[in-house]
Amino acid sequence: MVWDVLNVIGTVAFAMSGAIIAMKVKYDVIGTYVLGLITAFGGGAVRNLFIGIPIIELWQQTTLFIIALFTITIVIVLPNNAVRLLRKWSVFDAIGLSAFAVQGAMYAKSIDLPILAILFSAGITGAGGGIIRDVLTQQKPIVFRQDVYLLWAIIAGFIIGMGWAVESYQLYTLFGVILILRVISHQFGWSLPTRTVHKVQRD
Repeated sequence: MVWDVLNVIGTVAFAMSGAIIAMKVKYDVIGTYVLGLITAFGGGAVRNLFIGIPIIELWQQTTLFIIALFTITIVIVLPNNAVRLLRKWSVFDAIGLSAFAVQGAMYAKSIDLPILAILFSAGITGAGGGIIRDVLTQQKPIVFRQDVYLLWAIIAGFIIGMGWAVESYQLYTLFGVILILRVISHQFGWSLPTRTVHKVQRD
């Protein structure tokens, strides 16, 4: 049950995020549907490739595809003011990240993968769709900015990989905590350390 609920939450959140970004960069209707679907399913597809799950399983999620298409359609038919409001209320990435990070870690844990694979599964499922979306819209991926993003997915993967969240209420709580942490870190501009290489100036 937790698996299905998080799958739906993540799909709706990322489909909406992808559609809003597509409209922001002035994609046409087909482009908006494509970007919305890629954002919703891209992370899971990459995860499956890396952990050896047949990619055909992606196409067996008919219900989720219908949910994603319905969500994208709603965004497309909304008035411009509503879309602008949704764009300012940038919480959809946080919801998608949290839901898919927990779901991706659960998936890897359920097939007895080692802890590193669980961390990877949580990270790529939670952030993969957003990375692909940003690359396709020629934006710097949010995952690789200073803003704390991917770290929260990895933490979710670690908690599940260690067996500290097993029961339904624990998994839902973890989803909520990761969501809150992501929103807070974005709101207050928390960042990870960076290192840059400066050009040597010659006289």
